Amino acid sequence: MIAKVIVDVPTSNTDRVFDYDIPKEWEEVIQPGVRVVVPFGPRKIQGFVVDVTNDSTFHKTKPIDDFLDVVPVLTSELLSLGEWLADQTLCFQLSAYQLMIPAALRTKVKKELCLLAHIETLPYSIRPHFQGDKSPLWNDLVKDKNVSLKEIQQAVKEGKLEVRYQVEEKGKKKMERYVKVSENTTCDIPTRAVKQRELLAYLQSLGKPIAVQALLQETKMTRQTITTLVKKGVLQEFDKEVYRDPLAGVEYERTLPLELTDQQRDVIQPILDTLETKSHYTFLLHGVTGSGKTEVYLQSIDKALEQKREAIVLVPEISLTPQMVQRFKGRFGSKVAVLHSGLSMGEKYDEWRKILRKEVQVVVGARSAIFAPFTNLGIIIIDEEHETSYKQEENPRYHARDVAIFRGKHHQCPVILGSATPSLESYARARKNVYRLLPLTERVHNRAMPEVHVVDMREELRSGNRSMFSYILLEKLKDRIEKGEQTVLFLNRRGYSTFVMCRDCGYVASCEHCDISLTYHRTQNSLKCHYCGHEEKMPTKCDSCGSEHIRFFGSGTQKVEEELTRVLPEAKVIRMDIDTTRRKGSHERLLSAFGRGEADILLGTQMIAKGLDFPKITLVGVLAADSMLHIPDFRSAERTFQLMEQVSGRAGRHDLKGEVIIQSYTPDHYSIELVKSHDYEQFFQMEMTQRKVGLYPPYVFMVLITISHSELTNVITVSEKVVSFLRRELFESTTVLGPVASPLARIKDRYRYQCMIKYRNEPRLLEALREIRQHFIREINQGDLQISIDLQPYLFT
Repeated sequence: MIAKVIVDVPTSNTDRVFDYDIPKEWEEVIQPGVRVVVPFGPRKIQGFVVDVTNDSTFHKTKPIDDFLDVVPVLTSELLSLGEWLADQTLCFQLSAYQLMIPAALRTKVKKELCLLAHIETLPYSIRPHFQGDKSPLWNDLVKDKNVSLKEIQQAVKEGKLEVRYQVEEKGKKKMERYVKVSENTTCDIPTRAVKQRELLAYLQSLGKPIAVQALLQETKMTRQTITTLVKKGVLQEFDKEVYRDPLAGVEYERTLPLELTDQQRDVIQPILDTLETKSHYTFLLHGVTGSGKTEVYLQSIDKALEQKREAIVLVPEISLTPQMVQRFKGRFGSKVAVLHSGLSMGEKYDEWRKILRKEVQVVVGARSAIFAPFTNLGIIIIDEEHETSYKQEENPRYHARDVAIFRGKHHQCPVILGSATPSLESYARARKNVYRLLPLTERVHNRAMPEVHVVDMREELRSGNRSMFSYILLEKLKDRIEKGEQTVLFLNRRGYSTFVMCRDCGYVASCEHCDISLTYHRTQNSLKCHYCGHEEKMPTKCDSCGSEHIRFFGSGTQKVEEELTRVLPEAKVIRMDIDTTRRKGSHERLLSAFGRGEADILLGTQMIAKGLDFPKITLVGVLAADSMLHIPDFRSAERTFQLMEQVSGRAGRHDLKGEVIIQSYTPDHYSIELVKSHDYEQFFQMEMTQRKVGLYPPYVFMVLITISHSELTNVITVSEKVVSFLRRELFESTTVLGPVASPLARIKDRYRYQCMIKYRNEPRLLEALREIRQHFIREINQGDLQISIDLQPYLFT
């Protein structure tokens, strides 16, 4: 038997299957989806088995050295998904498979077998290895000639044994001390030893092992009592692996399905019908903020679980997960696993294993949760589908929406894309009936949408107001503090100020490794580059002319917080940005404090714009609505409208009426003007007109090719060769723009150029792009040249 293996060497030359001989004794164990150790040149490396066949085209094949999994870590569906992903995003197949397994499995692992059933149920050949609560190492078992690997695999499948991967360093298992009543105990406990008798009676009534810590808490006994009974042989102590629970200590109040509104019933029916008929459709749930989209999700998942199927729910960022997880945990309890970047390596590993072992049926997580190893998916939900964080910006450059639709087709299940402000591409597809549109146009209980005021900051300047707060916003802030209501203040910048400039000569402090100005951070009194991490002390004199007139320009969240303290000393402020939420659990902590009413004002960046649902928020203030509007990106108007609409939706979600103040220097722009009427339809029409004129998506598809090198002349030469090759190879109807210097022309001492392809139908495209990579393969492998190809660009820096 021959195993087709993708080896763990991410280069173009090795991006194919290699044939390896399966040793006779492993033929029934090695199957597609398991990881193996194979000889590759002089070394031994890890690889993924993607297929098993009877013969090879090669005369001589090397045997597999070892295998790492008894149960496949990649299902047959995930294997075909990896192949499709590699083809669609032009990445290596290995990179696609690495995406799908937790980081703990990508490191060196030590395998051991643990006994889950009584030793008598095991085959005779295996029993000696498990005497006395031992967990033998896999390698020791394989070396034993008396052991049948087929019998081990059977015992694992029947749940009698379990293979545990002991991951070095971070990924180690978490062990806890457990205690149980010894079998056939005959020891008499003296009548006067009341505590010992009580403890034994409690454990006997329990009928199962219990964690020592939990036992001490429940019985209020001392450790000494347990130790005495262990010495007498009445009790037995042992170590047991426990899951690291990212939500440990959090109490979730059980919730019941709510009565749906007429509109909610109308939109959920097609989803339930699709679940009933086990067919695949992509639905776009376009619901205004506060219209009850989450309840539609919950009741749809309920239906899928009734059918013994599974569900994946994606939320855009870690900041959304605490409240979102609360809703899902409240409804589905222990059936929910959580996967996002805020978890430690060990926690992610444990959550992933819960899914693989079918101990949970629902996964709530960020982008990578789309690869959860479910085998019977019933529904996939992507909340806030317009969010750009669903697109991965490094290889493999996949979009979670495309992966969701691929998996939805495979499992014949519905995919729901939900948003109050769908991306133009999704809404255009819904209008063309590629997706099915489900509109939710009213808030639950017919609550009014918040009233929006747009303040012209040019007028404020003319009237002598040089503060970052308009007169009306300051007045409303004071009013809310007096009433005991809460406010959300949104600013899309972190740090103290956006740049530092000399007023005498105009010199701007810039990063020495990147072509970008440095941002001032007050707490460390330092200048930081947000691209490469370079940091330097705040200068007291201008580096260019020696002047002391160095001033801060632009306002970051730190500066706003300081200004708030000055103008509203009585206000309690919580600031949320990357700087204050670096530590694990800080999102939850800050949001919980705000939810308990410990602050009057929540000040933050994009992470507070979505998903927050607090009854006392009645005012939302947007301090610089234009900050995204003038970025050289064709999606800037769309992102501005989405952000304004999303942040507006945080106000007045319950009984109290909401109000929004948007401060802008371009108040007449349609992306800001239309937030007043919450008119997405009108915005869609106007933005589509702009896109048609400029020939941008959804009217065309785009590809962005970025070339970087430490030598400027090499970048220019390669860029020109790439563009002339594309113009030669592609259809005349396809537009090739460039080459030009990237907006950020230098990052980390590497010069960057880019070219762009716009096309409607281009069958030769993927082949041409592969040829470009192949042509420059030597320079790429040497590490001097980097060519990145993005077939669905969202960032143009």
